[in-house]
Amino acid sequence: MRARRLPHLATRPTWRCQSCGIAWPCSAAKLSLLGQYRENRPALVAYLMTLRDEAAEQHHGTTAADLDDRFVAWARPR
Repeated sequence: MRARRLPHLATRPTWRCQSCGIAWPCSAAKLSLLGQYRENRPALVAYLMTLRDEAAEQHHGTTAADLDDRFVAWARPR
């Protein structure tokens, strides 16, 4: 019997992946999100900006700009 793996989702307020424990979005989460939003990259960026803003609010002293590379930059079309 296989153990069920948790999906690569963010835990709040730590913003770490509930499956692998590293800073979210982890590589697995990024791949999953790119697949889910493959036909609508602008919607993915908008979604990630919302999460980035939420994370900034939960981490006092951190601005959305501080989190932009982690949350959004990787998903912008090249």
